[in-house]
Amino acid sequence: MTREDDRPEDGEHGAGEHGGLRSLAGLLRPRVSAGQLAGGLLCLLLGFAVVAQVRSTERDTTFATARQDELVGVLSDLGQRSERLRGDLRDLEETRAGLERDAQGGTALEEARERATTYGLLAGTLPAEGPGIELVINDPGRGVKALNLLDALEELRDAGAEVVQVGDVRVGVGTYFLDDRNGVRADGTLLAAPYRFLAIGDPHTMTTALNIPGGLVRTLEGAGATVLITQRAKVTVGAIRSP
Repeated sequence: MTREDDRPEDGEHGAGEHGGLRSLAGLLRPRVSAGQLAGGLLCLLLGFAVVAQVRSTERDTTFATARQDELVGVLSDLGQRSERLRGDLRDLEETRAGLERDAQGGTALEEARERATTYGLLAGTLPAEGPGIELVINDPGRGVKALNLLDALEELRDAGAEVVQVGDVRVGVGTYFLDDRNGVRADGTLLAAPYRFLAIGDPHTMTTALNIPGGLVRTLEGAGATVLITQRAKVTVGAIRSP
């Protein structure tokens, strides 16, 4: 028989049950160490690497596993693209050639215009302006002759005068002077004293050439004339010759 005194008390019985449960939970709880975590992470990374390699291999073997009709389609598409690119290249080359022709044509046109201007100035068919001198010959005693004016023109030309006007006459390659009872004629036009030359060229060179000892100025002064030479930064020659 069991005595009532030998039965465990309710408090002691409950405490034993709770302690057993805690021990069982401790056994069932997973124990994860640092090494296990590192190993798991390594496996995860290795898995990603394997997947990436498989995908790369699949891309590399796409054409190897493609059907013949698929490959023909890809080659056709590439051929069409290549032909379009060649067409674009031909268009660009034609455009470049056109631009080069335009540039050459523009250059040739500009050169032609420059030559026409030069010939026009030399022939006297175009007005001109530039640095030069004004030569004024006063002749109170009417001692200046056609030969003196021709000498003045030749001295100016020898000194580098590019464009010359005397009175209202534009000087050309065939300009001539003749004595007239009323003065001197240039290319048939009567010049009245004072005789005025406008010459475009280097002002200093022309002035020096006219004033050399025994030169034009001394000769004119010996004929009773007075000479005034004025250097100008801008001389305008407006007279022109008929073409």
